[in-house]
Amino acid sequence: MSNRPFELDPLFRAITTLPGVGPKTAPLFEKLVGGGKVIDVLHHKPIDFIDRRFSPKLKDAPDGKIATIEVRIEKHSLAPRRGLPTRISATDGTGSIDIIFFSANKDWITKQLPIGEICLLSGKIEHYQGQMQMVHPDMIGAPEDRAAIETIEPVYGLTAGITNKAVRKAIQGALGTLPKLHEWQDAAYKKKNQWPDWHKAMEILHDPEDESGLSPAHPVRQRLAYDELLANQLSLALVRLHQKKQNGRAWKFDGKLRQKILDTLPFDLTDAQKRSIADIDEDMQAPLRMLRLIQGDVGSGKTIVAAIAMMNVIECGAQAAIMAPTEILARQHEASFGEWLDAAGISYVTLTGRNKGKERENILEEIKSGEAQVVIGTHALFQETIEFKDLGLAVIDEQHRFGVHQRLSLSQKSKGTDVLVMTATPIPRTLTLTAYGDMEVSRIDEKPPGRKPIDTRLLPKEKVETMIDAIARQIEKGARAYWVCPLVEDSEVLDLQAAEARYDILRERFGAQVGLIHGRLKAAEKDEIMGAFARGDIKILVATTVIEVGVNVPEANIMVIEQAERFGLSQLHQLRGRVGRGAAKSFCFLVYAADLGQTAKERLRIMRETEDGFIIAEKDLELRGGGEILGTRQSGMPTFKLADIAAHGGLLIAARDDTKLILNQDEKLESTRGIALKTLLYLFEQDQAITRLRAG
Repeated sequence: MSNRPFELDPLFRAITTLPGVGPKTAPLFEKLVGGGKVIDVLHHKPIDFIDRRFSPKLKDAPDGKIATIEVRIEKHSLAPRRGLPTRISATDGTGSIDIIFFSANKDWITKQLPIGEICLLSGKIEHYQGQMQMVHPDMIGAPEDRAAIETIEPVYGLTAGITNKAVRKAIQGALGTLPKLHEWQDAAYKKKNQWPDWHKAMEILHDPEDESGLSPAHPVRQRLAYDELLANQLSLALVRLHQKKQNGRAWKFDGKLRQKILDTLPFDLTDAQKRSIADIDEDMQAPLRMLRLIQGDVGSGKTIVAAIAMMNVIECGAQAAIMAPTEILARQHEASFGEWLDAAGISYVTLTGRNKGKERENILEEIKSGEAQVVIGTHALFQETIEFKDLGLAVIDEQHRFGVHQRLSLSQKSKGTDVLVMTATPIPRTLTLTAYGDMEVSRIDEKPPGRKPIDTRLLPKEKVETMIDAIARQIEKGARAYWVCPLVEDSEVLDLQAAEARYDILRERFGAQVGLIHGRLKAAEKDEIMGAFARGDIKILVATTVIEVGVNVPEANIMVIEQAERFGLSQLHQLRGRVGRGAAKSFCFLVYAADLGQTAKERLRIMRETEDGFIIAEKDLELRGGGEILGTRQSGMPTFKLADIAAHGGLLIAARDDTKLILNQDEKLESTRGIALKTLLYLFEQDQAITRLRAG
């Protein structure tokens, strides 16, 4: 049961309590505002506004602009038949205008716009075949209604079935229920930034005075963004505080097992890898629980770092586990880790959905008895009733799909389990804070020696045939190629059609050497096709869905991405990282359509100029804003309604620093400001953090 403060109740009522939101429109509203409560409607920000204060004479009324005009109605020309417009002629003495209605009722027109009357109309002025007209005015009234009509009207993002008028009506209703809450912001910081009180900020947000009111830099937008970011940082910090207090263990290891692995490596570790290992060692020797994120680009050598970390706990008689997001990747870890574990004489098992019956029972028994020192598997390792004898370290791979909550449930598998998370998607520093503020971060920002650069080329789609000829020559020399088909607006059906069409074209030329992999195949079928590609039975792999992150086929050295302009920068970078893993020179062809927009051009240019994932991620954030980066939508990344990470990065840093100060002085949030901050956490539904607070 939530202990939400009583004063927040009006904001957490169902949206059906708002004017104009009935059982029919409620689901549409929920989809639009991302929730079914009054507060969700209030957090739906305007994206534009209409200024109806512009009131010119007709002779001065410009084409295409919204204006409020005062005219006398001269004549009604009713539509002779259905489908034709009704025209109302009107004048203001300086010029004439036709008011156009389609399928309008005769009685309604006579009542609204009586001949000879002076009326006030607001809508878009259009010049059509030498005549001025206004089609379906937005507002109609008498001269005395001028104050009500000449307003600034916010414009909202909409969804099919909901009008701006309906959103406006619901928001006006919601604003009527706003409580006055105790201030949670630091008084001096609030004054310095000239921020209004929370309820005032909410009112101004939905009633912008002019264009500046829509800017992320406006004091109101900043204040509300800061509230949201502070709630985010505070809740992560509380979770972390709680985690750290759960007894960790100080591991005492001497590095003998680690040395056995290092002796088998055909290369030296990079400085970045050594730094990350030093960070991990320091964490693990301290009595607090480790919560560390290792960020490293594709191919930067994160797995060997994880393997060395595992040796620390195994030397002390505990177990280690690594989990991957998919079965393919779990099997791949089995191959790469297996080599190192064998060298160190460590026993390991792999557990995925494939293991059934008796075989599965035996594996579970080995995990429970501790006979299995390392357990490799999918995320299911932690969702099922799997018992470890003593899990000392859990390594989570490709973390995006894995939010704070899962990290918590994971480390509860055992007393004081240390957690190491690896992600191959470089994340901009600011975004790292919002998603992993509960973790320490190490970055592996160097490539191991010997990795060749990938030759990235931009190619207009008209030249695809010549590229296919070049690929054919490469395949004769033993090359293998990925061919990624374009993403079609969230439609699996269209994705599949595009891929099948490309597959058919390539089959005509290369026959059975072409394979097709897509989202609708069962896991076993995908594995089968990926296996054939890895063995070389298939030379060209056509794929719709982004090929599994982390899939390793060193012989694949050509990547073709069709309609590359439709992909985000980080996605393009991830895809390109599938090649360049073997000895042969690698190529990446970004095939684009002729009419590229500015952002798309910029994206492709960056791809050609750099292979540094961290630079690419920062650029991606600049170009796209925080919401879309990394396909954030389906990841463990938080999405913000009021804050825009690209614009409010500075506020995020301030929120992090503010959080540190708050918790240093008032860890349980019991001071006056602390109590107000709890209200802030409830306002942004961070109840989980408050539960941790109570649990200590």
